[in-house]
Amino acid sequence: MARVAKLRIWRGDASGGQLHDYDVPWEEGMVLLDVLHVLQATQAGDLAVRWNCKAGKCGSCSAEVNGKPRLMCMTRMSSLDTTQPITVAPMKTFPVMRDLVTDVSFNFEMAKRVPAFKPPPRPPDGKYRMMQEDIDRVQEFHKCIECFLCQDVCHVIRDHPENKKVFAGPRFFVRYAALEMHPLDTNDRRELLKEQMGLGMCNITKCCTEVCPEGIKITDNAIIPLKERVVDEFFDPVRWVWSKVTGGGSKEG
Repeated sequence: MARVAKLRIWRGDASGGQLHDYDVPWEEGMVLLDVLHVLQATQAGDLAVRWNCKAGKCGSCSAEVNGKPRLMCMTRMSSLDTTQPITVAPMKTFPVMRDLVTDVSFNFEMAKRVPAFKPPPRPPDGKYRMMQEDIDRVQEFHKCIECFLCQDVCHVIRDHPENKKVFAGPRFFVRYAALEMHPLDTNDRRELLKEQMGLGMCNITKCCTEVCPEGIKITDNAIIPLKERVVDEFFDPVRWVWSKVTGGGSKEG
């Protein structure tokens, strides 16, 4: 038997908007994205919603549900209090294009600024070799689906949009960590992280980790180790003296 949920959905565009109420039927087993599709089919055919796989793997349907950033396709209606209005709003950190769709091009621009993977010359036998533990260490970072929920919840850019030019954000600190910790990568991005990517602006509140749908330990396994590497390279007095004596630093695993 169908039930009815009251959805309070933000409607508008870059010039402004407001919340609109809709009563939408839903059935057991539905996720929030299903209910939005019912809404589109029956009452609001012009509602703009970004989605693709509906399986929690494309990261397209990010929104703020009752104030919490989450994937709508992974938000079961049974997990929500349907006796109260369910508020669905676009991600606050990014400019609104229309309704629940935001302009996330900031992230694509940041992606262009990541120095690429740079392996060393191949050994004489032509085969690269890596320890399994080194492979396991970076595997977690490749689970990222680029839903940008971690970017959305990060207060460094959520509350201070002027920081976007100088702050890569948690999603890209994960990307930097995946490269910096790769046993075959020879690029050194520590100065870039320190001077241009705003790594020092992160105060490790772990809000990014809390909203990650893939369970990536962004703060503990990516951001903190990157901070340690930057501190070791630029603020360790022993290393500083050694680099002056030897004429340079060194990238460590």
